[in-house]
Amino acid sequence: MDVKGCNVLVAGSGKSGIGAADLLKKYGANIMIYDGNEKLNKEDILNKLEDSTDVEVILGELSDDTIEIVDLMILSPGIPVDAPFVNRVREAATPIWGEIELAYVASKGKLVAITGTNGKTTTTALVGEIMEAYFDKVDVVGNIGNPYTTTAYDSTDDTVTVAEISSFQLETIHTFHPNVSAVLNITPDHLNRHYTMECYTDCKMRIAENQNPDEPIILNYEDSILREYAKKLTNKIIWFSSQQKVDCGVYLDGENIMYRDEHGDVFVTTVNDTTLVGIHNTENIMAAIAISMSMGVPVDVIREAVKKFKAVPHRIEYVKTVNDVIYYNDSKGTNTDASIKAIEAMTRPTILIAGGYDKKVSFDEWADSFGEKIKYLVLLGQTAEQIAETVKKKGFTNIVFAKDLKEVVDQCYKLAEPGDAVLLSPACASWGMFDNYEQRGDMFKEYVNAL
Repeated sequence: MDVKGCNVLVAGSGKSGIGAADLLKKYGANIMIYDGNEKLNKEDILNKLEDSTDVEVILGELSDDTIEIVDLMILSPGIPVDAPFVNRVREAATPIWGEIELAYVASKGKLVAITGTNGKTTTTALVGEIMEAYFDKVDVVGNIGNPYTTTAYDSTDDTVTVAEISSFQLETIHTFHPNVSAVLNITPDHLNRHYTMECYTDCKMRIAENQNPDEPIILNYEDSILREYAKKLTNKIIWFSSQQKVDCGVYLDGENIMYRDEHGDVFVTTVNDTTLVGIHNTENIMAAIAISMSMGVPVDVIREAVKKFKAVPHRIEYVKTVNDVIYYNDSKGTNTDASIKAIEAMTRPTILIAGGYDKKVSFDEWADSFGEKIKYLVLLGQTAEQIAETVKKKGFTNIVFAKDLKEVVDQCYKLAEPGDAVLLSPACASWGMFDNYEQRGDMFKEYVNAL
């Protein structure tokens, strides 16, 4: 990657921006870190860097003089591609890359890229463990919490990188080219950013746009959007399905997970040989199997890794049992579809905790999933009133409001009876009240463990 001496503007001073700046520094670029939040402290930003020598930090307004000298801008995924300052850089005919494009250009070896509205983190973590059981050098990166830019420089031709990729990251790719890609599902999310489902879907499917015809994309056959979009694809399609047998891919036969290709059917594992709960997790496992088989990992290695795998934090994570009430942390349920899957996985009468940042989505289908399972709904955050109005229209009236997460847990403790479950599955992002879903989940676990 030849950026030596180039003036590179890194937009965003969070984890992604810092990772990009550190990587660019190793290649001799002149770095300017820009953040529109003028209240930030420049020294605090510089202290995050591995080497802050000659790095400039710009806060607040981005001047025309700065834009004129920029050769390349690296855009952090949290910044909308139509933000006013981004449009100004674009109008100056300056190339704009996302951080995963930068990392891809700098990296070596083979790449597995996984996206989808839900299940990305669990599937990426599982694929990472399967790869680590077979290959010598494996990096698990991306939206899972470890920026791709932090591992790219040290990658070699023998490295296998497993990357969880968001729609925000896929907006700004150019040459990004996985050896194996996967789209787990597509349901409404981030419409405040992408505006329409068509735009959101197109962003997700960009994951495969640079793949060759013989390079596989793994798709969920039970997702109607993916079945339709598959007709446009030119690369090799491998399906996974929890409902029916597929001609090429992974399917569920009773409790057995099977793999089928031109050579016939192969038993991989059973749904009973895993600690993950819910049909959505069975689908995540099937996707991971399809990916791993496409990467040439032997079946026995896959089977053993699936058996050992534990659920990722904040995804229907068991917290504690108090007075025969089981508490689950599903803080990563940041959209309605993810929360529906968590509700479906519950086997007890459930007190559901929901609400948070408003991503401009409907809660109707989510409310329809309650059935007889949800006893009480405890709400907090920006969307609390909207959610309450939606569920009341559906005839659900056992609603409690709380001002913060501590009060939420206290209310649940009072409402719960032996044999119940308490499920934090907000169906909303955490922004506004928390830094991220991890902080929300960690605070929930802290309050529950103090009961």
